[in-house]
Amino acid sequence: MEQAGRPAGEVYDWYRRGLDLLASGDAAAAAQVLGHAHAVEPGSKAIREALARAQFNSRQYSDSARTFESLVADNPADDYAHFGLGLALSRIGQHREAAPHLAMAVAMRPSSKHYANALRQVRATLRAREEME
Repeated sequence: MEQAGRPAGEVYDWYRRGLDLLASGDAAAAAQVLGHAHAVEPGSKAIREALARAQFNSRQYSDSARTFESLVADNPADDYAHFGLGLALSRIGQHREAAPHLAMAVAMRPSSKHYANALRQVRATLRAREEME
């Protein structure tokens, strides 16, 4: 029996539906479906990572930062979680907090141009703000 407000199916169905919605560009709907999956399986890394991406892509940057932060807390060696956390923090104007996470992501995966570009951008923003003070 379905509960009111919950999507049809099981947690895995919600996860797959969320990924499909995310891939099709409907990040806000993906975040809603993945939020239901996360409520039932809060320890699932795959669900949390997909939820964090959906939150980020739907401009829910504070929520995305919190979700990525939980991934970093559970696995400090997760370069993508550091990258996502750094990006989300930078989008909410917390560049000083973002820089160490982006630097960690670059250190863990130096071949990633996306990571390096994000770090350069945050560092440039910090330098520009310091010059204005």
